[in-house]
Amino acid sequence: MPLINTLKGALIGIALVIPGLSGSIFAVIVGLYEPLLAAIAQFKKDWRQALGFLWPIGLGAGVGILLSTKLILWLCTSYPLGAYSFFIGLVIGSLPFIWRKITHLTWQKVLIAIICAAIMLFLTQIGGHQSESEIAIKQLTSLKAAGTLLFAGFFSVSLMLIPGVSGSIMLMIIKQYGTVYHAVSQLLDLVVYLVTGRLEQATTAFKSVILLVPFSIGAIVGTVLVAKLMHYLLAHFLEEVYAGVLGVVLAAIWILIRTGVTPAWPIFSSTTALLGPVVLIIVMLILGALATIYFDHA
Repeated sequence: MPLINTLKGALIGIALVIPGLSGSIFAVIVGLYEPLLAAIAQFKKDWRQALGFLWPIGLGAGVGILLSTKLILWLCTSYPLGAYSFFIGLVIGSLPFIWRKITHLTWQKVLIAIICAAIMLFLTQIGGHQSESEIAIKQLTSLKAAGTLLFAGFFSVSLMLIPGVSGSIMLMIIKQYGTVYHAVSQLLDLVVYLVTGRLEQATTAFKSVILLVPFSIGAIVGTVLVAKLMHYLLAHFLEEVYAGVLGVVLAAIWILIRTGVTPAWPIFSSTTALLGPVVLIIVMLILGALATIYFDHA
């Protein structure tokens, strides 16, 4: 179980970095969303059990984030058709799980789904223009910078606990995605520099990595507060919450197609040339959906 939860955590970590993807949606996809909220919200009651459940997920998420800053984003840039098709498959695979949570479909739940989908599309439109290369704060040199990162952690991570809300998009809205992305990427570089004895480069990297301290403090505070709220809502309005999740998931599929697949679709001079990309997309969709189904039952 710890190994499986570590792998699930890695998927959540990957989703946290990629703009448009939601870590909370991937927590829903792999069946960890409700247990995670319960463990965080009731941490004081039995901290040993909660910690034993949370640490492998946190470890996996950390590994996923570190890999995402280098490998996953490179794949999305170099092989967008395959990468984004796989992500879409992961999301599609979650639809049966979400649908099982909604036993009675009413017009109110349909309306909730539509509103949540519209909000998701609106937020993506607002925040989808900042590149990871735009670094607003490169080093922690003032209390203002610390306060900005504290707020960024609170704002992005707390809202990210709401299913479908992308933490990376929230960071883009407040113009801090590049700052956090750069600091996380420097964390891996810092380890490499220390191991290889390049102390000067390590010192420079550390000045960026230290930005993650106020960010993490804000993230922890926001996580605790919003986890309690979402835990309450799931306990009293479970079907309404998952109706909203359904709308967000459908919006996420559209967003991934629009931002990842459509721009990468090549221009062909003949219909026979379509075969390769179409087969690639179908295969990756199937693999993504099968991966979600596997994690749902693991």
